[in-house]
Amino acid sequence: MSPTTEALTAERILEATEEVLRRHGPAKATVVDVARALGVSHGSVYRHFRTKAALREAVTKRWLDRTSATLSGIAADGDRDPEFRLRQWLKALFDAKRRKAGDDPELFATYMVLVDESGPAVAEHITDLTGQLTRIIEAGVGTGAFTAADPATAARAVFQATGRYHDPCYAPAWRQSGVEDEFTAVVDLLVRGLRRG
Repeated sequence: MSPTTEALTAERILEATEEVLRRHGPAKATVVDVARALGVSHGSVYRHFRTKAALREAVTKRWLDRTSATLSGIAADGDRDPEFRLRQWLKALFDAKRRKAGDDPELFATYMVLVDESGPAVAEHITDLTGQLTRIIEAGVGTGAFTAADPATAARAVFQATGRYHDPCYAPAWRQSGVEDEFTAVVDLLVRGLRRG
């Protein structure tokens, strides 16, 4: 089926937008470029996304949601020990961010521009991630493995304390020698702080 005869969906538009951004970068990519890649008029794109900003916000959200989806399974795995889940979740977050930066550096750089200009997508992403961490810490408090008067506050503290390993502004440091050992030391320190005295 040719691009013009396939049903135009929001998902197809987002996939095409991602490819256009990879090719042209955020400064030069236009809705017309996206429409051309899909073989449709730019008006067809605007029927799904009312503005260029809305399209860029949706692409950013889609990119961030991929990480959230990967991590949510770990957070929800009640069969695993909460300490194991916490360590696994933090490692999966670090690995996901490093993969994004290393596997597709052009698109990663593009997303860093989009994240800076995005509306609520980044705040919603952080809220989702700290919510997942909260559930893990609550489970640890429930089993007696962790002590936290307020698991949500503890989750935000853990998230902030590990920022060097997931905040994209630190991406150049993720390739440095010894970064894995540093990450493990930080996680060990945080887990010790959460354990019952």
